Amino acid sequence: MFVSAGQQIIDVIDFGGRQSRLVARKLREQDVYCRIVWHTKAFASLADPSVKGAVFCGEFEDPRAQGKIVKDVYSEISRVEKPILAVGAAGYALLADDGVGCVPNPFGKTDALITLDAGVPLFAGLAKGKYVAKLPFTVPPTKSRLVAIGWDEQKRPVAFADTASELFIVLPGFDQATEESLVGSFAKQICGCRDDWTVAAFIDWQVAQIREQVGQGRVVCGLSGGVDSSVTAALVHRALGDQLVCIFVDHGLMRKNEPEEVIKALRDEFAVKLIHVDAKERFLSRLVGVTDPEQKRKIIGEEFIRVFEEEARRLGNVSYLAQGTIYPDVLESSTDGKLAVKSHHNVGGLPERMGFELVEPLKDLFKDEVREVGLALGLPREMVFRHPFPGPGLAVRIIGEITEEKLEVLKEADAVFIDELHKAELYDEIWQAFAVLTDTRTVGVHAGRRTYGRTVILRAVNSEDAMEADWSRIDLEVLARVSERILREVPQINRVCYDISPKPPATIEWE
Repeated sequence: MFVSAGQQIIDVIDFGGRQSRLVARKLREQDVYCRIVWHTKAFASLADPSVKGAVFCGEFEDPRAQGKIVKDVYSEISRVEKPILAVGAAGYALLADDGVGCVPNPFGKTDALITLDAGVPLFAGLAKGKYVAKLPFTVPPTKSRLVAIGWDEQKRPVAFADTASELFIVLPGFDQATEESLVGSFAKQICGCRDDWTVAAFIDWQVAQIREQVGQGRVVCGLSGGVDSSVTAALVHRALGDQLVCIFVDHGLMRKNEPEEVIKALRDEFAVKLIHVDAKERFLSRLVGVTDPEQKRKIIGEEFIRVFEEEARRLGNVSYLAQGTIYPDVLESSTDGKLAVKSHHNVGGLPERMGFELVEPLKDLFKDEVREVGLALGLPREMVFRHPFPGPGLAVRIIGEITEEKLEVLKEADAVFIDELHKAELYDEIWQAFAVLTDTRTVGVHAGRRTYGRTVILRAVNSEDAMEADWSRIDLEVLARVSERILREVPQINRVCYDISPKPPATIEWE
């Protein structure tokens, strides 16, 4: 955790759902450091003197049961006497008059504008006790200390404060900018947090941390060519220089020209010690005849471990493994309550099998923060903002058996798609875009002759964190140019389709 001397923290207490992530990102974007804490660990976490306050949030599957949990947690941690902001359903739970459920919103969906008397921003002056009005509806005796401190444009109260404690409640329904302002104002005005969560401060602190952890030891890093591992390599190299050795296993399943770009950026421009292992034939020979996607993944993962082990043994006397673990990985691999989504996936199995001590300098960062660090370290923008890419690479974007011929066809089609997105200035607006080569052949016509060519699918999605995604509404003229180029430049393909499936029920990748 990034807790340097005097670091101030806001705990985002998670009661379920995705809201905690959104709130945490809004705080981070305003240079306030926060961490997401599952509600069962709230009391222990808030006891940390570095924690200056907490935000309660959650999207409840069972409002009555979860409402009681919110009340119980608040009852426990109120003894810590730190400011608490309860937003949305968590706020409803603390307003409820039956001690169990969540009150319905008495005002319906609220509008975006919240003001105090005379237009004073929410929370301004609250530390001086400037509460302005009683609630306009009856509340039980236990809630009689609540006063309204914010109204919407229809003059309906939508934000409340407890006059005897630093509890603040905000009902939902506001736009993103207003919510961001709310949590930022709470952290800075009420909790007194400094806005010192900056890229420069993080890099300086992590460099010191890495040096303290590793000392004179040596570190090996498995490069995938993705954003996370590349930024990890650059950061560890900033801290340790030649004590770091990167192993880049080229399995032949990367995008067009990607291996050359990785080598140029890190070895040629950053002077990172890099071992390039050309293992294309080795991987492809193991994948002959394999069509099941899970079997593909297992074969590629196992072979990667074998190649990595062989290269690491040749180095000798290496005690540390640098991994590109980021904060969503930590959250999704947690075993706390509803946070568990998937097992830890970085360089699968390597630490346990090889006895390395992990160096994970990015484990407190969201993806956008990782990219900011990469730019600050001097990595090329095209590398830092590269779209997410699956560990098994193009193996899960080729339906059916993988062959060299299919790989070349897919690489060319994918390169055309990405090139046209760049030309249309759409690449940075899209979360992830790629081509999929199906195992379907269709009848076509080329130069007046009948063809029986391959079908390629274009996929582009927008997402916040890949948990949910919607298909990108790319202009039809752009899609037409992509299709025309693919059909002209990749003669093995005679049909181009565009995938308009959201996640869920579809996944982002096809396999």
